[in-house]
Amino acid sequence: MKLNFLISLLLISGSAWAHPGVGIVMDSKGNVFYTDLKQVWRIDVHGKKSVAVRNVHTHELYLDEADNLYGEHLWYNGERLDTWGHYVWKYSADGRFEKIISDTEGFLTNYSFVRDHQGNMYWAHRDGSCQKLARKDIDGRISTQGDQCLKDIQWMTSTPTGSVYLVDSYDLKKIDQHGHVETLATQLQERSFTQFFVNDPHQLMGLTTDKNANVYVAVYGARKVKKITPGGNVFTVAETGMTWSPTGVLSAPDGDLWILECSPANAVRVERITKDGQRIIY
Repeated sequence: MKLNFLISLLLISGSAWAHPGVGIVMDSKGNVFYTDLKQVWRIDVHGKKSVAVRNVHTHELYLDEADNLYGEHLWYNGERLDTWGHYVWKYSADGRFEKIISDTEGFLTNYSFVRDHQGNMYWAHRDGSCQKLARKDIDGRISTQGDQCLKDIQWMTSTPTGSVYLVDSYDLKKIDQHGHVETLATQLQERSFTQFFVNDPHQLMGLTTDKNANVYVAVYGARKVKKITPGGNVFTVAETGMTWSPTGVLSAPDGDLWILECSPANAVRVERITKDGQRIIY
């Protein structure tokens, strides 16, 4: 039976080599938005699903304090041209859609959906062997942060006050507002036999924090969500079903954990784990 299951995965996993989305966010009213790389979905407070933004290929999402939603649309122009294009969009709280960066050739640069409550942006500065955290202030000034070199910056998240938690290779690190780098946990990766197609840079995917400064990391390569405490203790707080694995995670103010999950065939769903342990699939 396990052999048949593996054969099935081999047949359908060809499309899963490209990394899935990590974007899952909650607005002030409790509505959850998530990406499936084709559109952005909304789960309202009653659990009803609907499409919020159609025909956008975005891996990340950002909600500002006024409940405006931001993302991008990325596209490939085909093998003949072998070029990429993108634009950045805003979906206002009142339902209006607009492009805030128009159609542009290439990939998005000097812009990020990882932001603090003031609107400062953060992304990986990968020039040279000593990687740093880049920060773009609301006045447009770009600087680099970090009193240590980082090796391989992947996904990250920011707290409202501007502390950034990021995946550096297989490790979780924190960079505070003063640029001090602290390693909270190392070697968080694991490998499940069902996730044989997940390559090394995607072993660890989206992450989030809660009000107690715990960090939750989606371990895509192991079908697990791991919780890392401020003291560096690591716990597995959720495991997903056999054909699903977490790529993004959201810690809600009420203590519920919302997990963005992807299958080898690139199907996407959301699972909510309430603080009393109930599991609800959307």
